[in-house]
Amino acid sequence: MTRTPPEWPIDRGSYSAILLQFGKTRADLLGWALSAADPLADAVAEEVHALGRDARAQLQRGMASGLIALDDPPPAIAALLTETERLPAYADDDLLDHGSAPFFTVPAAAHVVSLSAGALIRVYESPSISQVLATSGRLIEGADRRIRETGKWVSTVMLPGSLRPGGPGYVATLQVRMLHANMRRLARSRGFDEAAYGAPINQVDLARTWMDFTLTSLRAEELMGFGLTSREAAGLYKYWWLLGHLLGVDPRLIQGIRSNAEAARVDDLFAAVTGPLIDDSVTLAHATLESISDILHDALHVPEQVGTRGLAALARLFHGPAVSDELQIGSSRPTEAVITAAIDRIRANRIALRADPVGWQANIEKNMAQGQESGPGEPALYEAAHAND
Repeated sequence: MTRTPPEWPIDRGSYSAILLQFGKTRADLLGWALSAADPLADAVAEEVHALGRDARAQLQRGMASGLIALDDPPPAIAALLTETERLPAYADDDLLDHGSAPFFTVPAAAHVVSLSAGALIRVYESPSISQVLATSGRLIEGADRRIRETGKWVSTVMLPGSLRPGGPGYVATLQVRMLHANMRRLARSRGFDEAAYGAPINQVDLARTWMDFTLTSLRAEELMGFGLTSREAAGLYKYWWLLGHLLGVDPRLIQGIRSNAEAARVDDLFAAVTGPLIDDSVTLAHATLESISDILHDALHVPEQVGTRGLAALARLFHGPAVSDELQIGSSRPTEAVITAAIDRIRANRIALRADPVGWQANIEKNMAQGQESGPGEPALYEAAHAND
């Protein structure tokens, strides 16, 4: 008789069920991933908490200028920077300079829709992540800010060359990684239930969120008419392997994925230990849709009065009727008809544009410029947490 390991979180499925569905190798990997967090970043969070302002300043300087810029760095900071500055073998100049190019075949407004109505809503479907947000005080009231900060981070990391050590995408990603570590530390100090959910923001949670920024977003954009070719998708997934590395995601969980079909098979594994929707998931989904209703016109060129109803129609398209009903996202056949017509036009225009190399390149350059148009504004939470005192 197969026994559930005593460390398996009680609200994340069971070892025996995962063993039956996916086999021993994957069941054992999941068991480890549910209890594992990010030892390198977590050690830095403890070190900075203990040493204070000087350690925080050294961490920020090391992110921007490299470990070599630090005379006598604390050991945990040195270990983290040593790991992140040693890029994987696949991260060659071509990937660093051109790997994000497919991202810019899609306009910025469409990315906002796919990231919010697509990716973030699915992130919120995870009870463990909702619980971390609740214990950190960033549940409902922070929904709008998380959308803006997520968009800012993605726009930054997609800039060509930005993931080289010291580049803006590299720095922003390490700042996000440290934000996760600090939220993990805070959640534990406030009684996060690890017996139920596993480690806060554990490796399953990290990898599942990686899937939301890749699989969920790419599928959403394809459904909106902005599909990628198989070659473009493979290149973008590879770029996201590097982002996963910088975010502290174990490569065994994501590396090697090159298509939505491959990603979906792995995502099924994470879904099996995510758990059912909770009330907070419903509230967060609605807060997200309300926060972005004004951008739908820019994304799909639909009438502005469609607003929230149009986003609800897209969310139902992205997540399917069963999950959408659980999230209490309403349906409207007239609105769905308007959205469908808009998507048909987008898909036809995209096919025609691809046939014109000059126009296609101009489209990419326009989208890249739009993605950088927003001013600096107030610092994102991941940036503010690392500002020098």
